Amino acid sequence: MVQQPPTLTPPLIYPDSDGQPMSDNTEQFQWIVMIKENLEILFADDPQVFVAGDLLWYPVEGDNKLRAAPDAMVAFGRPKGRRGSYRQWEEGQIAPQVVFEILSPGNRAGEMVRKFKFYERYGVEEYYIYDPDHFELTGWLREGNELEPIASMTDWLSPRLQIRFGWDETGLTLYYPDGQRFLTSVELHRRAVEAETALDQERTRAEAALAQERARAEQAEAALAALQAKLAALGIDSGGEEA
Repeated sequence: MVQQPPTLTPPLIYPDSDGQPMSDNTEQFQWIVMIKENLEILFADDPQVFVAGDLLWYPVEGDNKLRAAPDAMVAFGRPKGRRGSYRQWEEGQIAPQVVFEILSPGNRAGEMVRKFKFYERYGVEEYYIYDPDHFELTGWLREGNELEPIASMTDWLSPRLQIRFGWDETGLTLYYPDGQRFLTSVELHRRAVEAETALDQERTRAEAALAQERARAEQAEAALAALQAKLAALGIDSGGEEA
């Protein structure tokens, strides 16, 4: 009797991409990047806070169809590092606690309802949606097994992130815990250049001041040497006694 070799089940693939674009327009993309990068900066010194943008999140092992890709997400208690996707069973079963979505004209109501149910079911604690076209911000906070709407987002302080949601003439403005405003990549670059320029100017002033002090010291030494030579020529000991 010929035995058939056992059938091997191929390992389940969890794709790193869902084939969907990260954003539908430049404004949506800028908001996604700004939130993600500023959150990276905020938690740069904490090795146990993972921040990502447009990363596929798989909450259940064995189901590669059940997934979502938040525009930005933060997972406390997970180390920084490269990931092709966020597989919750490989992350100590820790779900991202904070999720952001930036609306665009391409978003559909059904899609947003599906995302809400996904985030509510799989453990998100804070969920924020911003519509930059209509300056509308909506937030939910977990209470038990449900995400409950936040009554007012005016000057709302995120319990997890400790960032503040404010408003100005341009719309939504986010603030660090120290009160500094979230900046775009261009603004961050300009601020870095300004800081470097100010540092260079301060360094130049310090070097000029040091050079002046050295010049004064050299002048004083030269004057003292000239005086000593003159006293010696007169036969007077520079120590104060006449020869």
